[in-house]
Formats: sequence, structure tokens, C-alpha cells
Amino acid sequence: MKKFTSLAFAFFIFASCSVKQAQNQLSAGNYDDAIMTAANSLRNNKDKKRKQEHVYLLEDAFAKAKERDERSINLLAKDANPANLEKIYNIFQLMNNRQEVIRPLLPLRLMQGNRNASFKFEDYSDQIVSSKNALSKYLYNNALNAVMLGDKAQNRQAYDDLLYLETINPGFKDVKKLTADARAKGSDYISVTAKNETNLIIPQRLQNELLNFSTFGLNDKWTVYHSNRLPNTKYDYGVVINFREINISPEQVREKEFINEKLVKVGTKKLLDTRGNVVKDSLGNAIMVDNMKTVKMRINEFHQFKACQVSAQVEYIDLQQSALMQTFPLSSEFIFENIYATATGDRRAANDQYAYLNNKPVPFPSNEQMVYDTGEDLKAKLKTIIANNRFKK
Repeated sequence: MKKFTSLAFAFFIFASCSVKQAQNQLSAGNYDDAIMTAANSLRNNKDKKRKQEHVYLLEDAFAKAKERDERSINLLAKDANPANLEKIYNIFQLMNNRQEVIRPLLPLRLMQGNRNASFKFEDYSDQIVSSKNALSKYLYNNALNAVMLGDKAQNRQAYDDLLYLETINPGFKDVKKLTADARAKGSDYISVTAKNETNLIIPQRLQNELLNFSTFGLNDKWTVYHSNRLPNTKYDYGVVINFREINISPEQVREKEFINEKLVKVGTKKLLDTRGNVVKDSLGNAIMVDNMKTVKMRINEFHQFKACQVSAQVEYIDLQQSALMQTFPLSSEFIFENIYATATGDRRAANDQYAYLNNKPVPFPSNEQMVYDTGEDLKAKLKTIIANNRFKK
């Protein structure tokens, strides 16, 4: 009995909070919020006495919301501004959706007055279709004008409007083609090139990888990078990777020689005292100890080394004004190293951690390969420069 009483009290508290929330929303003019709060409460046990206040609130909020929206539509229609077509369409959609929230709950009985709650529903299908068609024509004509005559900003707005048009009226005229045209005319096209001012040949594959911005993930909604200029395309900006200096060190082999000595066990022997006598245990047996010997090994360590430094400058150019906008330094270094060793003498003298004895000499990479091997670092740094210094939108 106590558990039942506690549960009933909890339901009462919840219902009271819900009513209070809907009342506050209604008083603040947030009619649709009040409708949702009341409707959610009435989805279960709508005929219970404790739900009566929600029915009154729902009836009141619906009437006020409908009256407000009808006034708004009348005002917008009198204004006769085509820019208001989207607002009119959205209001009709809202009025229809509001009815669909309430419709599954009907009928809703009001015990006091012995009547059903009154909701004056309307068929808005004609208004929704007509306002949608009017809005579609308006958006389409504006976008068509922008694509034919507008600048980049107007084409970008047209692109967004056409995407919206496709959601409310799929397949309307040639919207998909017009959308592609607006995207193309609203984009900034950037030409990416490389210039070599060094006295060495830049590997072609390195240039191709640096200029392949499609692998950088840098193309965005309104920025398109091209490493190969397309005909009939007006480029707005240029990115030039200007290789200024390439320094490659000579192939070096540094040699270091050292001798390792180590005390190792070569067997066992009898323990002798200071007089040279055999030491025995309590049973008379000779005590045996490790027989240790110092072994030596001569190690010749070879260190192969070659380094490459590439310095470049990234230049941002306004192609319409033929003006240099910004420059950014770009540099990278690649080091080739290989260590190997040879040994003479007793291999037991080698330290356990000395692994170079298992290594072999390897051919030095060519100068071209050294330059190419700077590529991964160059690409990462170039990507950071472009990502942090976007062209103006």
C-alpha cells in the first residue's frame, strides 16, 4: 500500500510539472512548444481526470497558434513581396503539421461542460502546393538570373537556394544542371604549379605528388585546386612551389676501430689456496670453480651517411591582379644512414647489444632518390601551409 501511494504521488508531481511547463510556454507565446508538451502528456491515459488540464491547454494553445499564423499569412500576402514566399510556405507547413500532432489524440473529452475539445482543422493541401510552386518558381528564376549574370557571391547564394528547392520540389525543371552551373561559377579556381630555381633536377614524381592536391583533402565547397590547367577555366589564384635550393652532401663512410675485451668462462678448475694447494670441502672433495679467460676482439665500425636539404618558397598569387599576395617558407631534410661492422678475433668478446655485426653495407641512394625522399615531409608541411592559409571566400 505504501509503494502504491508513493507511485501515485510521483505521477501527480510529474503531471503537475508538465502542466506548469505548458502554462509557462503558453503565457510566453510559445504555442507550439505548449502543444507538444500537452500532446506528449496525453499520449497515454488521455481520459484520466488528472489529464484534463492538458486538454484545456492543448485546445487553447492550438486556437491561439492558428489565429496568429492566419494573421501572419494575411500580412505577408498583402505585402506581396516574393521574398516572403518561403515564409508563407513554411507557415502553411507548420499549420498542417500542428494538426497532425493533435489528430491521433482525438477525440479529447472535457468532463467539465461534457463536451469534446474543439480543434478547427483545415485542409491546407491546396495552399501548401500553391505556395510551394510559387516559391519554387521564385527560387529558380533568381538562381537562373544569378548563373547568367551574377558574380561569385550571387552564384553561391543561388547554389544554396537550389539545394533547398530540390528538397521541397524534387525534379523541378533543370534544377540539377543549374545547381552544377552555380557551383562552377561560384567557385574559386586555383592553379598549382612548381618552379625549379636550383641547379638540380627535381624528380618528376615528386613534383606530381606535391601538385596532386586531391590527395591532400584540401578542396572545399568553394575552392578547387588544379595542377593541370583546364581550357575555358578562369583561374582566380595561383599557388607556386618555388624550389630555391637543394643541398646534397657527399657520400661519406666514417670508420671507427675499437677493441673489446671480455672475461668469459672456458670451463672449470680446482680451487687452489695461496700456497697452491687444492681446497677441499668437508667431505674431502676438491672444490671446483669457473675457469675464466680474457678474450679480445677487434671491431671496425663503418657509418654510411648522406644528407639532402630542400628549401622552397610557397607563393600565393592573385592571378586577376597579377600580384603576389603572400609567401611561406618550405623546407625539409632527409638523412640516409647505415651502420655496419666487421670483426676479427674472438666473437665472444662482442657485447650482447652490439647488433651492427649483423649489418651489411648498402648502396648509397642516388641524388634524385634523396630529393624524392624529402617528399613525405614536404607534402605534410605544404598541406599545413595551405590548410592554415585559405584563400578568401
